[in-house]
Amino acid sequence: MMFRLNAAICGAVMTFVFSSVAMAQNEIDEVRSNAVVAASSRAAIIGAASTYNPYRPGWREGGVNTASGERYDSSAWTAAIKTNLRKEFGGVRYGASPKYALVEGAGKKAIIKINDVGPLTPGRIIDFNERTMRYFDPSMQRGVIDGVKVTPLSGDDWTPGPV
Repeated sequence: MMFRLNAAICGAVMTFVFSSVAMAQNEIDEVRSNAVVAASSRAAIIGAASTYNPYRPGWREGGVNTASGERYDSSAWTAAIKTNLRKEFGGVRYGASPKYALVEGAGKKAIIKINDVGPLTPGRIIDFNERTMRYFDPSMQRGVIDGVKVTPLSGDDWTPGPV
């Protein structure tokens, strides 16, 4: 009898702990989401997104160094912005600190580090690296995601990833 009672109490305590952890994570996510919205001080840019990887063959692929001087990293949360949007992201040039953007598309949101520029195909405003594209298109079958909203974020102290 005593063992059954202790097991029931233990189960109730574990349920309480796990639900409290889940609630705390939800609160953290909500605070982060609110902070992102507050920091998006500039107008959003809407257009299509595609993906790039300079290590794969293709006539339009750039070199392995990004415009900021960082090497392309397919596992980071990064992207290249269209060349004529460079000023919206602090210039994005060699030696300059990369800028950040809130990217929304395909029902998802993420903070992405903008560390490269490129002459993208007309209608496209951003080229994701592979990790970022896999987040927005897990199958990598779409190739292009239409209606992506890119909002520049002020400040340099962002942690890239899903919001």
